[in-house]
Order: sequence, then structure tokens, then C-alpha cells
Amino acid sequence: MMEPLVGSLRERATSSCSCRTLQSWFPVLSWLPHYNLRWLQMDLVAGLTVGLTTVPQALAYAEVAGLPVQVCMCERERYHSDCPIYLVCHLDPSLCVLDPQYGLYSAFMGCFIYCVFGTSKDVTLGPTAIMSLLCASYMGSDPVYAVLLSFLCGSIQAAMAILRLGFLLDFISYPVIKGFTCAAAITIGFGQVKNIFGLKNIPQQFVLQVYYTFHRIPEARLGDVVLGLSCLALLVSLTWMKTDLVSPSPEHPTYVKVAHGLVWGCATIRNVLVVIMASCVAFSFEISNHHYFTLTGQTAKGLPPFKPPAFSETKANGTIIYFKEIVLDLGGGLAVIPLMGLLESIAISKAFGSQNGYRIDTNQELFAIGLTNIMGSFVSAYPVTGSFGRTAVNSQTGVCTPAGGVVTGVIVLLSLAFLMPVFYYIPKASLAAVIICAVAPMADWRAPLQLWRVRKLDLLPFMVTFLVSFWEVQYGIVGGVLVSGAMLLYHMARPHIEVHDHGVLVMDLDSGLNFPATEHLNQVIYSQALHVSPPRCVVLNCHHISSVDCTVVHELKDLLKQFRLRNVSLVFSGLKNSVLEVLLAGDLPGLKYTDSIETALQILSDFHGAFQPTNED
Repeated sequence: MMEPLVGSLRERATSSCSCRTLQSWFPVLSWLPHYNLRWLQMDLVAGLTVGLTTVPQALAYAEVAGLPVQVCMCERERYHSDCPIYLVCHLDPSLCVLDPQYGLYSAFMGCFIYCVFGTSKDVTLGPTAIMSLLCASYMGSDPVYAVLLSFLCGSIQAAMAILRLGFLLDFISYPVIKGFTCAAAITIGFGQVKNIFGLKNIPQQFVLQVYYTFHRIPEARLGDVVLGLSCLALLVSLTWMKTDLVSPSPEHPTYVKVAHGLVWGCATIRNVLVVIMASCVAFSFEISNHHYFTLTGQTAKGLPPFKPPAFSETKANGTIIYFKEIVLDLGGGLAVIPLMGLLESIAISKAFGSQNGYRIDTNQELFAIGLTNIMGSFVSAYPVTGSFGRTAVNSQTGVCTPAGGVVTGVIVLLSLAFLMPVFYYIPKASLAAVIICAVAPMADWRAPLQLWRVRKLDLLPFMVTFLVSFWEVQYGIVGGVLVSGAMLLYHMARPHIEVHDHGVLVMDLDSGLNFPATEHLNQVIYSQALHVSPPRCVVLNCHHISSVDCTVVHELKDLLKQFRLRNVSLVFSGLKNSVLEVLLAGDLPGLKYTDSIETALQILSDFHGAFQPTNED
């Protein structure tokens, strides 16, 4: 008896260690053996281009996440620099320094992890505008919370991948996604207006932010305004230039091709060019002792230490915030942020996979993102996901494999190791311009028009998500999901039932029969067949029913009893085998079923003689 068992275990062990299984868990094994010089050249160019785009965006997104914090060295307390009740060190303000490098800490780990575990050649993982905005809602500008949030989110995402729970993302509908992204684009974009104007102490809540930004426009710094608007104009011009750029044909002379490549390259790395030029302008004024611009300021030097995230925090007064309290503070963020991170990244990978002719493994993508966030927490990163903008750049520059991400990661690490002192002179207005131009395409004003044309009712979850997100982003997502879920449940509970009169009633259900719909079916049958005089026979067309449960079987048993008491019949037509097996197992008294409506009509005609069969369905 042991031999079959041993053989079965041996087969399972062999299959689990097969080449196909290893490739499914480590997708790098599927392309690395075929790697060649041409792929290396293309990956180097793409990785370098994306790396030069990542550095300024990562610094800017840390601002969106609220991670630039004033660290008070004498009290060891952190206060958000944009808080309306902002506090500075009362003993020595010079001890307060600005730490915006958390964006870069979050930008490199995903490059290396995804190269091994990712299934899309185009996707780049790192900080994004939407994730930064979501994180800002929960972590209260506290790096301890931010890093622990990354670890917890990664653990949840990896567990979902192992348990194959990727299907949960299917419950976030397209109108909810569009409503959220449009509101996030406006929230993030307007949140940077204060940096364009050089305003400080502006509240983070959107409505208050709008009010106080316009209220305090007279306090705007002229240098920041001029520099910020100039950066915006240059970024928009370069974007349009790249959009309208026509590729040269083989017949064009070499200088035309070189000029095309130069213009395309400058337009592609426009973010880093604008930040470099703005920094040079700011530096030239600073060394002449003219402080016209709000600068990024002092940053921590070198690479982040590799250490586990802190599971507790000690305040200046000695109060210890334990892990349980931190988890309670993060609250709904432990559900919203992992799901939105997965949704954003998988939507991007599917879009580019379809565009470039390859398929992705959803659960493997979940695992790659989860592992990235777990390992990122060891280098002081906050939660990351796939970036649409940088993925688009990666694809357009002709990346061939995920190895291009390794080059991007190296660029970020080199920036952290050697360029951090230079970041002191980056004007906040230039980073604000980068963010505004990055999120502007997310505000898709065609989405509500499309929803109106296709299905007007879908505007409801869109508008709920869009409007509530201006109050709190996470509530907007939850509200939209609840509304779209309620619409889905209503459709399940109230399926359309079409009734035809063939002497007996033929009822067609246009969707499945689940337990919420049994009451509605009872009401229709009672009102149309049983509570009339004389009672009518019914043929129930079950062609669209793929499954039933115990509640449905119980209700059908009562219905059959009522039909029998009134000396009329209920016949089921077009039952699938799986449904028929459940009904037979339910031991329904007087169960009658046929393969077609015509056969059912003929049976009722023979038994009751109440009508003449027709050829109508």
C-alpha cells in the first residue's frame, strides 16, 4: 500500500522541482540563458534613461508622501514642514534639517528584485504619485511609520500571491479606478502649487489647501514663481516636442538622424535636465548670497543602512509607541495601500504586455511587488508600486529584458552615494513642476464622457470616488468600491426575468440564480402564476444558470410544493449537468426537467391539456 503513496510523493516532488516550475517562480531563468549583446545594449540605454528620470521624480514624490520632515535633534520629534501648526526647535533652530532622500531609498530595491521575480520586461517599480499620496494619508510624515508600512504591505501582498488571491483586485471596477486617478491627479497637482509660489505652512487637507493657497498668494516669493513657471513651460514644451517628433526615414542624411536622436533624448530625460538647470540657477544665486529660492536643503549622505524596520518608536518624552498601536494608527491603510499598489502595477503590466505582445503572471507580479516592499523596508523605503510614466519611458527606449532595471538601480545608488550634497541646491519649485507634469495625464477628462455613452449608471461610482477623494483619498476608494459592489449585488439579487405566454408561462432568467435572487424569483412566479385564477403552469428556462446553492434548493422545494397544491406544474428546462446534480441531491419532490423549452411545453400539454404548443421560444 505504501508504494502508490511513495510514487505519488515522488512525482509531486519531481514536478515541483521541474524546470517549468523553477521558471514560474524565478522568471529570470526563462530569459537569462538567451541573453545576448544586442539585448545588453538596449537594456543599458533604457536603464540609463529611466534612471535619469527616476532620481528627480523620487525626490519629488517623497514630498508628496510627506516624508520631507524637520528632524528636531534636541527633542527627537518630527514635525511636518507644511503643517499649519508647524513647530520648530525652540532651543536651536539650526539643528533642524530636511530629509528628502526617502524617495531615493524607495527607488532602487524594486529594480533588482523585479529583475529576478517580475514577468514584464517593461515595468519599473518605485515611488509613484498615487502611492505617495495614499501613504501620506496614513503615516503622518513619520519615517518609522513609513518604513514599517512598507514591510507590512509587502507581507500582505506576498501572502496574497502565495494564496493566489489576485482575483480580489477584480472587485475594484474601472469607474472607481478612473475616479480615483482623476481626483489623485488634481489633489497631487494642486498640492504642488504652494511650492511653485514658495508658500509655507499650508494645510494638507484639500479644501483647506485650496483656500489657504489662494488666500496667501500675496506672500508668494517672486523667485520661486518665476523659476517654477519657467520649469513648467520648459517641461510642457519638451513633452509636446517629443509627441510631435517624426522618426527620420532611412533616406535622410546622418545629421538629420543625429539631430532627431538628440532632440528625442533631451525630451525623454527632460525631468533631469530641468532639475539640473534649475539647480545651477539656484546655486549661482546662493554663492552670491542671494536667497531667492526655496531649496531642498540638507540631506543625509551615503547609502541607507541595511537593517530591519523598527516595530516600535520612542518619543522625546520617553513614551514608547508599540507595534500594536502603530498598526491601529495605520488602520485601513493596511488594506487600501496593498490593494491599490497591486492594482496600479498589474494594470500597467497588463497594458504594456498587451501592447508589446507578451503575457504576465498576475500572482507572480503580486509576489514581486510584495517582496520588493518587504526588502525595501530594510533600506528605509516606503511602499512602492509600478510607475506608468517610467514604464512608458522604459518601453519607448526599447528595453528587451527586466535587466534594464538593474542599470536604473545602479544609477539611483550612485546618486545616493555621491550626489546627495548636490541635492541641497535643488529648488522645490523645480520638483513641483516635475510632479505637476507627471500627474497631469492622469486627469483623464474623457473618462466620464465614455462612461456616459456606454452606461450612465457607471457614473455613480465614478462620481462618488472622485468627489469623496477630495475629502480623504482612502475614503474615496472605499466609497467607490462599496457603491459599485452594491450595484453588482443589486444586479445579482434582481435579475431580469422575461415572461412569455405560450398557454403556460415561460420565464427566462438573463443571468445566474444565486441565493439573493430567490426572493425576486418567488415574487415573479407568485404574482404571474400562483396568485392568479386559475393558477398557471410555468417553464423555467435555466440556460443561463451555472450554479445553485442550498438556499436556492430550499426555495425551489417550497415552490414545487405550492405548485403541487394548486395542481399545476413547474418544469425546469436547459439545466446544466452541474446544476442538475445539485437539484437531484436536494431530493426535490416532483422535480421535472427537460433539455429544451419545446419538450417542456409538449410535456405540459400532454399532462394538463391546457394549451396547444407553438413554435415560439
